[in-house]
Amino acid sequence: MSDALAGLYQEVILDHSKRKIGFGEVDNADAEKFERNPTCGDEITLQVVMTPGTDVIDSLRWRGAGCSISMASASVLSEMAPGLSLGELRSTIDSFRDMLRSRGAGEPDEDVLGDAVAFHGVSKYVMRVKCAMLGWVAAEACCTELAAA
Repeated sequence: MSDALAGLYQEVILDHSKRKIGFGEVDNADAEKFERNPTCGDEITLQVVMTPGTDVIDSLRWRGAGCSISMASASVLSEMAPGLSLGELRSTIDSFRDMLRSRGAGEPDEDVLGDAVAFHGVSKYVMRVKCAMLGWVAAEACCTELAAA
């Protein structure tokens, strides 16, 4: 990864950690899950609102506290999830997880992951992978709950 690309990715993470897209809660969530990273104390409660009568996500909201990586990752997820079906979200979560397990190898698919490719560099730091995955694990649990309903 070039220095320019690494700098751009760092900028995306810092921007999302400040703007926090999707931050807040709703009263009409179709699924809600809480996750905590016991290693560092980061925590998140994530809510999914579905488009009525479909398996398409209308919005993904969250609240939590933690490091810039966990907060930015939840923000990126909240920006990209609306309009995805549950199956598409699960597939995207799998791709994100695979990228974070790569330890920096390969090039992630930006067409699939969008701004989430900014976390590719995080994969080199094992202790930070859980931070980046926190909101995504909560979203995965929401998908499981919604699919079973």
